[in-house]
Amino acid sequence: MYFQRTIFSLILLLIAASFAFSQTGEVGPIRSSAAYSEVLLRKTQLQADLEALLADYTEANPKIIDLRTELAAINKSLEKIFAVRPTETGKLTLALGKLIVDQARLQTDLARLLRSYGNDHPEVKRARRKVEIFESAINEILK
Repeated sequence: MYFQRTIFSLILLLIAASFAFSQTGEVGPIRSSAAYSEVLLRKTQLQADLEALLADYTEANPKIIDLRTELAAINKSLEKIFAVRPTETGKLTLALGKLIVDQARLQTDLARLLRSYGNDHPEVKRARRKVEIFESAINEILK
C-alpha cells in the first residue's frame, strides 16, 4: 500500500511539473528551486493520501481533517514562496523547503491538540511555541 502511494505521489509530482512547464513554456527560477520541489512533493503526497482516504472516510474523520489542515498550511507557504522576487531565488534552498514542510506538520499537530485541549493546556503551549520557532526561522530566511 505504501509503495503504491509513493508511486502515485511521484506520478502526480511529474504531472504537476509538466503542467507548470506547459503553462509557462519554461520552468522558471522559483518552480525550479529546491524549496519549491520539497514543498510540492509533500503537497502531492498529502493530496494522494487524501484521495485514497476519501474513498473510505467522511470529511469529519480526524485523518481527513488533519490532511486538509496540513494541505492548507502547505498552500499558504507556497504563496510565500511565490512572493519571493526572482532575483532572490537563492533563498529557496532545500533547507527552507524542509522547514516549511516541518512547520506544516507542526501546525497540524497544534490543530489536533486544540480539538482536544484548551489554549492554556501545556501541550498546546509547547506546540504553539514550536510553530512560532519554525515561522521565525522561515521569515528570517525570506527577509
